[in-house]
Amino acid sequence: MAWKTRRTVFYLGLVAATVIAFTLAYNVGMATWEDRPQPLYRSLEVVFQSFTTTGYGEDAPWRTPQMNLLAIGMQLAGIGLLLTAVDVFAVPWLRTALTPTVPTALPGLEDHVIVCEYSPRGEAFIRELDARGKAYVLVVSDQATATELHEADYPVIQGDPESTEVLEDAGIASAVALVADATDDRNASIVLSAKTANPDVRVVTLVEDADLAQYQWAAGADAVLSPRQLLGESLAGHLPSAVVASVDEGIEIGEEFQLVELTVEPGSELCRQTVAEARLHARFGVHVIGSWDAGEFESPVDPDAELVDGTSLLVAGREDQLERLRTLTTSDVHEVSSQRVVIAGFGDSGSAAHEALSGTNARTTVLDKEYEEGVDIVGDTRDPAVLREAGIEEASALIIAVGDDTTAIFATLIARELNPDVDILVRANEHEDVEKLYRAGADYVQSLATVSGRMLASTVFDDEDVLSYDRQIGVVRLPAGELAGRTLAGAAVRTETGTTVVAAIRGEETITDLDPDSFRFEAVDDVVVAGTDESITRFERQFGG
Repeated sequence: MAWKTRRTVFYLGLVAATVIAFTLAYNVGMATWEDRPQPLYRSLEVVFQSFTTTGYGEDAPWRTPQMNLLAIGMQLAGIGLLLTAVDVFAVPWLRTALTPTVPTALPGLEDHVIVCEYSPRGEAFIRELDARGKAYVLVVSDQATATELHEADYPVIQGDPESTEVLEDAGIASAVALVADATDDRNASIVLSAKTANPDVRVVTLVEDADLAQYQWAAGADAVLSPRQLLGESLAGHLPSAVVASVDEGIEIGEEFQLVELTVEPGSELCRQTVAEARLHARFGVHVIGSWDAGEFESPVDPDAELVDGTSLLVAGREDQLERLRTLTTSDVHEVSSQRVVIAGFGDSGSAAHEALSGTNARTTVLDKEYEEGVDIVGDTRDPAVLREAGIEEASALIIAVGDDTTAIFATLIARELNPDVDILVRANEHEDVEKLYRAGADYVQSLATVSGRMLASTVFDDEDVLSYDRQIGVVRLPAGELAGRTLAGAAVRTETGTTVVAAIRGEETITDLDPDSFRFEAVDDVVVAGTDESITRFERQFGG
């Protein structure tokens, strides 16, 4: 705003100086060259006539070439000043007039969620809200961001979420929850404002530095989430051999029925077999829900697909069935010797991964750009020499948990070049960078935004709909809705939505033997659905009722 004021003052000063200069020059020229002296106000009138193009002066024509050149100069200066005036005044006015105005209040909101500030993790949460059919409003302090969101048809108001007045304009009195998604210190301030405006509203915050969570609790938050820490533990848990995934780490669906991810390791019995040759359902009774190929979830699994080293399978079954299957996906080669794991980035995710690995036989080397207790190598993850110093060429796994996706992508490319056999597991801060990281050579990528969105959905509504949020796929429990009275085949659930219905929950009974052609859902049923976030959204829109 100060720059615009200075620009206007400079322009008005330029106009005044130009008018004065030409008035004096014209007055002197008429007396000297034309021999027609006149009052100064008369020369000022001629200058204004020329500048405004309302005339070229009542003194025309001029006899001398000097006065004609002066008149031409006045005309050109007038045109220049007019064009400059358009840029200084007209263009900003038109831009303001034609740009949609972001509202500062949205009246009539009820039972909605207030999301304070906008971020990639907030976008993932908004997708969860849309899938559930829940109303929400965004409170954004930055005017440019708010305008962009408003033009994209998001329900948004522009204002400072630390202000109780702004939160009241967002309808906090009738809101079911408020999510604070700003910086850690601002989140604490937002919590205080929210509790002042409505002491009964449920307030959930996302914390970037887990050590600062206590202050948000002290401010009055009902829940403080640390998705970075959870994601670090998840990355460590997906190491092929350092942490052997036990069935107990699966997603509980019933008392005995679970959903787990199993990774085929080199040297295991299943490695190099096709899905048809493995006969997993016939031999173990498990249901193969899908598999991952370069980060892409495929469901159903192609029977001719080969179970190569690193193939991840999503399977469902009883604990004893899954335990027998797990023994065929793991190799005994790694059990007699410890493996070396390099952890790049020692923030919340990196330290959580390090802590998860501390109780295993893995030997860890921590790399970070700054020294602190627990860091072994200080340097840039993108520097090949630093990675070599950290032991990347001898490492069996690399966990990248840095704060910038561009850095993570470049580090992945370098690490893959230095050690083609290393298992690379990466935290992606933004969902759109997941595919880039896989193309760069990552073996497993987990999206921080997706994990955060699922955690928020599960916490805000204080329910058990979201059964898993630290996985590459979503597993949710939903009402049968429009599936009531229909079969899976008749409703073409997998074809239409890309999801897999894993189980039906009828009262206290968990039904897992769902014959696609004969089993009919009832209105009282809940269904457990597995799939990508997008496919689950399609399922809820089609069958949510």
